[in-house]
Amino acid sequence: MISVIFAARDEAEKLPAALASRLALNYSRYEVIAVNDRSTDATSAILNQFAQTSKLLRVIEVRELPAGWMGKTHALDAGFKASSGEWLVFTDADVHFAPDVLSRAIGLAREREWDHLTLLSGVDMRGVWEIAAISYFMLVFMFGNSVWNVSNPRSPSYVGVGAFQLVRRAAYEAAGGHRRLALEVIDDMKLGKIIKLAGFRSGVAAGIDEVSVRWHAGLGNVIRGVTKNLFAAVRFNIFLAVAAALGQILLCLVPWFGVIFATGWARVFAAIALAALLTIQGGALHAARKSPLYAITQPIGAILFCWMILRSAIVTLWHGGVTWRGTFYPLAELRKGAV
Repeated sequence: MISVIFAARDEAEKLPAALASRLALNYSRYEVIAVNDRSTDATSAILNQFAQTSKLLRVIEVRELPAGWMGKTHALDAGFKASSGEWLVFTDADVHFAPDVLSRAIGLAREREWDHLTLLSGVDMRGVWEIAAISYFMLVFMFGNSVWNVSNPRSPSYVGVGAFQLVRRAAYEAAGGHRRLALEVIDDMKLGKIIKLAGFRSGVAAGIDEVSVRWHAGLGNVIRGVTKNLFAAVRFNIFLAVAAALGQILLCLVPWFGVIFATGWARVFAAIALAALLTIQGGALHAARKSPLYAITQPIGAILFCWMILRSAIVTLWHGGVTWRGTFYPLAELRKGAV
């Protein structure tokens, strides 16, 4: 038995198609727990309309946010309490599922003896600017978190993404669940962390064709969409944020300047470094069903990423906290609640 759990706050635009996909799975024993988190649009009406036509769906209404919680973590905790599955899938309201995703995911988790499985989803990227920003962001995510080491019990590497996380109920409970992540901004990543810290086994797989999402539409929305996350990813430390931005400049921009302006062996080494970078990003783009030629946007992506992480730090420090989905969370509380 698998319980698919998601929180929805003002998701009326993207919710119907995504919800329809997860109510049409070919897995024999599953339920869908939808938690409406204080929505002010038509989200509640859409959820209740689907619930009238599908016995698979159960709708939970959250009308108030208790102190000491992020809205999403509280909603997912409420969804967990209403669930009955031996396995849990945590996802987002706008994510589309392929019909066989549950059967394939549970089969892989059992085969590898994993208690926690993250699927790296397909992202619908449109236009040069979106592809440049998102593909580079994905590259930083992959290498910054050493995803290839997650399944190694001796490695501290961990990963979790909001699109799809399958976790054994017993492991989730033993790790503390979303109650332990109550004020964690990047709760999806930190779910992977607490599962591994509790001594359970995690794994990562590519789910490009099984899970997909239209993450953010347009460059402006991409930049605004990661504002709450990136500063949290460096533990709200301005020095780490600056170091991360400088790291992108050294890694991805210096080789381009070396090829253009350097001479002799310096140019040769810069060319080798640049070829390696372009090959890696080209391969990632090919896996994402995009032309590898977009790899030449790498310097644009690096500059955009530098701006995104610095902007995240500046906005968070300037406002003294994070505003997300209409709720303000003070920085002092977020730092205290970080896992």
